[in-house]
Amino acid sequence: MMSLDQPGARLRLDAALDGLAVTFRGMTAHPDESNCECHWGSADDLAQLKVADPELDPDLLQRTWQAIDWRDHASVLRRVLPQCASALVSGLIRNLFGTEEVGRSFALGHWQQWPAEQATAVEEFLQAWWACALTDPDPPIPVHDLLVLSAEATGTLSPWLNTWQALSDPVADRHLTEAAAHWEYELLSDQLSWRAWENEEEMRAELTAWLVRHTPARLRAYGAPEDLLHRTRPLGGPALARPPLLIHHTPPGRYLPTYPGTWAQTGRVTRSATEPSYVTVHTARPAVPGCSMRTPRSPPRESTSASAQRAASFTGCASAALPHPGRWRRRHARSAR
Repeated sequence: MMSLDQPGARLRLDAALDGLAVTFRGMTAHPDESNCECHWGSADDLAQLKVADPELDPDLLQRTWQAIDWRDHASVLRRVLPQCASALVSGLIRNLFGTEEVGRSFALGHWQQWPAEQATAVEEFLQAWWACALTDPDPPIPVHDLLVLSAEATGTLSPWLNTWQALSDPVADRHLTEAAAHWEYELLSDQLSWRAWENEEEMRAELTAWLVRHTPARLRAYGAPEDLLHRTRPLGGPALARPPLLIHHTPPGRYLPTYPGTWAQTGRVTRSATEPSYVTVHTARPAVPGCSMRTPRSPPRESTSASAQRAASFTGCASAALPHPGRWRRRHARSAR
């Protein structure tokens, strides 16, 4: 186990930000770079990317790193990286679609293939930011969100989880408790809480195994709620072996696997001869008009009488199940375009 102090971690991060500013000074977008004036911005906006060093206004900075259709994404990323990094660390960049989109912008620039000096500066920034966040009682970006950004930027969870595992610090343990509470519902459904650009299944398996092996003792030592320890305990087993009682801890709109032959709605479990994949917890909230969202798989078609009986048993359920809020935002935004 290692120990980091917050002042030292902050000094390292400040030095890494200075390193980005020095390394990428004078960088510009490619002279022939272009983008859609209707959807991205004006010719004047584009011209600013082809001039070195002047800071961009926050809106232009946001539109620039969010765009994924640059001809030379690497040169655009190098142009905005020092300013973008400072804004990220300060919490000035917020993204409707989650921090994975920020990490994805790094990945699209293929920064690990840049010249050694540039790649080293980016790697040191990401590592310094991670160490600083783990020791910060109130980081601008929650640690579990920063892990997503770092994993998407590098294509791997391993170095970030290893640093967290090796860090002996009450603040890091509090972040771990918050992260476990944030992840466990999706992991119990064999899903990540974010949409990975690549290696999604490998990341899910690694994150689940890491939580099972390395976190229970730290959560107990920190004094994590007993119900959180209870909910994360089944992560090490197969989905169908996880007890149906977990639905009583499930917030509205979350899906969980359950025993074969059960289907839950509005907090009740009813028996059937079928084997649905997930249970769904409903509330009295209305469905969102115009939202194109995935719904849980329904049980196979039944006879008319059986269907009538099932419908009668579900009387009082006033809404369709809503997915995880972050996923709803992503899907709703795409359907509205």
